[in-house]
Amino acid sequence: MFSGIVEETATLAAVTPRQGDNIDLTLKCSFVPELKIDQSVAHNGVCLTVVSIDGDTYTVTAIRETLDRSNLGLLKPGDHVNLERSMLMNGRLDGHIVQGHVDCTATCTDIQDADGSRYYKFNYEVSPELIAKGYFTVEKGSVTVNGVSLTVCDSERDSFRVAIIPYTFEHTNFHDIKVGSKVNIEFDIIGKYISRLNELR
Repeated sequence: MFSGIVEETATLAAVTPRQGDNIDLTLKCSFVPELKIDQSVAHNGVCLTVVSIDGDTYTVTAIRETLDRSNLGLLKPGDHVNLERSMLMNGRLDGHIVQGHVDCTATCTDIQDADGSRYYKFNYEVSPELIAKGYFTVEKGSVTVNGVSLTVCDSERDSFRVAIIPYTFEHTNFHDIKVGSKVNIEFDIIGKYISRLNELR
């Protein structure tokens, strides 16, 4: 379980193909000495398990399902990846409830300056089947973009905007996002449960 508050933006050191369609991602960040094997870490919002640690880098494995649903398969060495370790149950929930289970990718279609802050617009695939699963946003609701907990504004059927303050821009990989960039989206778990309940009724 995560909160969508990015701890650090890591640098991807290597991408290594493994058996079948799996790939290993090796990353470098400041808290590698605090990690342990089998620990869960969110990478651009995707929960992955630490499988090895070597000096100042660690490695996780992404399977085909993960690569199909996220932007991890598009990453190259040198890219920046948002990291968050699983949240402590004795702390404040500063973001919102994030599972680390990315639902789909969305494409950045517009970036507007807002007197120092920025508005990012994202479009994603929509269908009655996906809506029934809770793959939608609501005005002033929560959404996770590349692992960052954000508040939705201008919610439309197949798009939404988020406002990014200077701190978030500087301390996450939002500074790398351009028009055309693909990002990972996790929709609000509460909306998914409500949608499922309505479907079962």
